[in-house]
Amino acid sequence: MTLFLNAIYAIVILIVALWLSGQARSQILRISDRSTRFDKTLARFLGSVAKYAIIALAVVFILGRFGIETTSLAALIGASALAIGLALQGTLANLAAGVMLIGFRPFKVGDYITGGGHSGTVDSITLFNTELTTPDNVQIIVPNGDLWSSAIINYSYHDTRRCDFVFGVSYDSDLKAAETAIRACIDADDRAKVDPEPFVKVSNLGDSSVDFTVRVWCDAADYWGLKFDLTRAVKEAFDENGIDIPFPTRLEIQKTA
Repeated sequence: MTLFLNAIYAIVILIVALWLSGQARSQILRISDRSTRFDKTLARFLGSVAKYAIIALAVVFILGRFGIETTSLAALIGASALAIGLALQGTLANLAAGVMLIGFRPFKVGDYITGGGHSGTVDSITLFNTELTTPDNVQIIVPNGDLWSSAIINYSYHDTRRCDFVFGVSYDSDLKAAETAIRACIDADDRAKVDPEPFVKVSNLGDSSVDFTVRVWCDAADYWGLKFDLTRAVKEAFDENGIDIPFPTRLEIQKTA
């Protein structure tokens, strides 16, 4: 009779545990759906943890009902978990780093980043690794531990970026004409922002050139297009205005016998 009652209790406990575990997981997922700051990948992970923790607790109660000593069982489970943890410490480190990356969000899908010795656009973030795609369309899968343990540069974090240029002109060139040509190229490009104001100044007297430092702000998405197009536009403007771009020269002395 006692065995029969224990079996009934065990079934009831298991049914209640399965119901509670499902409710806990669903509730965590609902919170994720209502909050834009709660990442869905992290929500699924936490939901699974809550679900299996409740089921594991129910199994302990069921074993206790049948008179099985749970203390030694818990010790055995703990020792097994320690052994597994030592064997999978690299994987667990990636898991922990994945939770941190998803929780703190130093970058998101679609951002262009440099981290863990690699650069690319973020395609996906999982609990164990992050998938990047390089500009030449090569897939890179980076372990989250490598990303979390290194400096991460997020080029897409801000809406605007600054394009930096250095244009050198010869010492014989009209510096005022060169500056006017550079500013005209900037003003002609709608991607260049007027606030902050573009910076065009002579910054260096080099060995063979007078160097202009140019700084122009633009939307982050326009960065490379503006950088390439403005470089070409300035070169063409210098050619039209007779402004020389010098190149290093080397004087060779011939030795005679």
